[in-house]
Amino acid sequence: MKPINILLYVCVFTLLTTSCVTNKAQTGTAGGAAGGAIVGQAIGRDTESTLIGAAVGALLGYMVGNEMDKNDRAMMNQAYESSPSFKTTQWVNPDTGNTYSVTPKPAYQQPKTGSNCREAEILTTIGGKAEKAVTTACRIDGRWVIQ
Repeated sequence: MKPINILLYVCVFTLLTTSCVTNKAQTGTAGGAAGGAIVGQAIGRDTESTLIGAAVGALLGYMVGNEMDKNDRAMMNQAYESSPSFKTTQWVNPDTGNTYSVTPKPAYQQPKTGSNCREAEILTTIGGKAEKAVTTACRIDGRWVIQ
């Protein structure tokens, strides 16, 4: 199957699933899968890269959509945009009590797409349970999108 056909199927699936989603986790999963598939296709230009991108995007989209509200995503974007490398930005969501710490690394240009990207260590504490992840976000259309 041609990669463009897979990309088309992912986009149609995303439109269908987002029209009937009921929570932020489902929206994040669908959006993450679509975004990941697009990035995977752009980077690898093959079916395997598209599918890997969709899987990683879905997982990260679920994590972000499940627990982060609009304010948290704005704070995360601000940390990627303007925090100096290796300087931790922290905040507490006043509605949920969840805490976040983001420590970005130096920005670099992604060779295949030309996008500006940054890796960051993200520490979240949700319901008293701490989780740590290392993610990469790239600047797309003026905002940082977790890859």
